[in-house]
Amino acid sequence: MASNRLLSYGYVFVAVGVTLGLGGCSTYPAWIPSSGPSRGQVLDVSTSQPESLIKVVDVTDPLARRLVASQKRVLFSETIGTESAKAYTVGSGDVIEVSIWEAPPAALFGTALVDARGGISTSRVTTFPEQMVSSEGHISIPFAGAIPVNGKTPQQVEFEVARRLKDKANQPQVLVRVIRNATSNVTVVGEVAMSTRMPLTAKGERLLDALAAAGGVRQPVGKMSLQITRGELVQTLPLDSIIQDPKQNIVLQPGDVITALHQPLSFTSLGATGKNEEIFFETQGITLAQALARVGGLQDTRSDAKGVFIFRFEEPLVLGSAAENPQLTPDGKVPVIYRVDLKDPRTFFVAQGFPIRNKDVMYVSNAPAAELQKFLNILTSVVFSAQGLGAIGR
Repeated sequence: MASNRLLSYGYVFVAVGVTLGLGGCSTYPAWIPSSGPSRGQVLDVSTSQPESLIKVVDVTDPLARRLVASQKRVLFSETIGTESAKAYTVGSGDVIEVSIWEAPPAALFGTALVDARGGISTSRVTTFPEQMVSSEGHISIPFAGAIPVNGKTPQQVEFEVARRLKDKANQPQVLVRVIRNATSNVTVVGEVAMSTRMPLTAKGERLLDALAAAGGVRQPVGKMSLQITRGELVQTLPLDSIIQDPKQNIVLQPGDVITALHQPLSFTSLGATGKNEEIFFETQGITLAQALARVGGLQDTRSDAKGVFIFRFEEPLVLGSAAENPQLTPDGKVPVIYRVDLKDPRTFFVAQGFPIRNKDVMYVSNAPAAELQKFLNILTSVVFSAQGLGAIGR
């Protein structure tokens, strides 16, 4: 008799549980195990906790377009890549060699020599010892004096030396060679096989030439970015973009600093997804559809397809009217929860354009039926335990 009463009480408890589950699918006792908030709790956070500053925004096609437009990168070709290769100019610290020819009979620099037949010939070329351009930008040539060469091409230096020797040497011809280039270089540092300073030539070396001179990158190409520092301008692009678009393989200028950056981008997957972990992605970025695929999609037995959320600190201008009178975080961002309804087939098209950003958190809530099932399992366990105690009592 006692056992029957316990069983009846158990059925009552189950009935109450079903009633609670059906009457309020989004709210269950706090002691029920869960991986996070339900869909209803997430959607109510902006109204139930106004002090949290959180905005809940539905993902739509116009919103996805604004997000894509907001993260459009400025290309090298649009800014620092507009200059063409400059002619090489001599600068302080360069080591150069000057050779001077005179028409016979050489009078100023000529030297009398005895040839194999015993005759006397005159040497018509004189090569001066290598010399470094001074900090003031000068070199010295006998009978020509100190010659300013800083900022001049070798051809301009040749012309200036010949002009100064015109009335002293017999039809002088001058050749200037740069032996060691100390001023027209670019520097390559960062995640490369070997940091280096690459000299520039009249050919007009490009960005990927410098990267090759440094031995290439040490990390996968898809996870690398190249940063160029030119004067006060600093700009970065993914290496993939530079390789795929020849216009971004810009001509380098003296003094450029190229930094190969390995900056792993990642988002975190939580809740009723195929796997809960930090997922790394390429510097060119991925879409929401790709992110869902990389986490193994949603768990069919427990996920709420209407409860897919992206947690992000967003720029206010991106949200448009959805962020009217926003309350900002100390760094000027708006805490936003983007809600995605995968029950709507149109959402899969939007998901192909919605960009995932670094440090995003993707959370998928449990379906109401899954929460109800856990609730019923607990009640069933209690009923069977009571039945067992009753049997022992008999």
